[in-house]
Amino acid sequence: MAEVVLVHSFRGGTGKSNTTANLAITIARTGKRVAVIDTDIQSPGIHVLFGMEQVDSQTTLNQYLWGNCSVEEVAHDVSPDEVKQNRGQVFLLPSSSDAGDITRILHEGYDVRRLKKGFVSLIKTLNLDYVFVDSHPGLNEETLLCIAVANTLVVILRPDRQDFQGTAVMVDLARKLKVPRILMVVNRVMQNSDPEMVRQQLEAKYEVPVVGVLPNCDEMMQLASSDLFSLRYPDHPLAQIYHQVADKVMTTEALPQ
Repeated sequence: MAEVVLVHSFRGGTGKSNTTANLAITIARTGKRVAVIDTDIQSPGIHVLFGMEQVDSQTTLNQYLWGNCSVEEVAHDVSPDEVKQNRGQVFLLPSSSDAGDITRILHEGYDVRRLKKGFVSLIKTLNLDYVFVDSHPGLNEETLLCIAVANTLVVILRPDRQDFQGTAVMVDLARKLKVPRILMVVNRVMQNSDPEMVRQQLEAKYEVPVVGVLPNCDEMMQLASSDLFSLRYPDHPLAQIYHQVADKVMTTEALPQ
């Protein structure tokens, strides 16, 4: 059975989609079959990182959730050459960025149970090793469902007091829902900060393993979500941290909480 990895943050602007995409690509480069599902239906955007500037609104997750097609029909093969060379594969299930579709979702909603069924069908049909779910920030019905079905929850936060409080609520909820593994990644840490000190402070605060401390860097800002950082700058220290986090995600045993 594939590992379902939910990448989530309590607030927006944490770099959640960039982290999701780079972890998925890094794992796929090891020869794994990986799907990335954009469940941030209200404000989709991860498709841009995979080079899909325009998404056909008829081949999006929205259409599946409304019952208009199978989940496999909205799985786009976005495998870069670096992944294909290692016999890996990456599929992206984008949400629609069409204003009408977003308005309809907000107004009408959808059957959240269908999302869970889609995970199961997709894993079986595409023979997946990993499913990465890029979620909408905060807590809502689909987020609760994704947390409940995830094998691993990767919590993204910034060193910001507002993030700290919301993240505590989210971690507590994940524990109540008995998520097997909760990992934490701290993003946009100042260059002059001591990564090990940041790690120790947050592990003491949340009692959750901090598997990555990502520095704020100019190259990521300049890239402006136009490409996958780990492919554009494979030797950059940030790319190496993505590798370290990916290794932790691929560790199957439960880490101490």
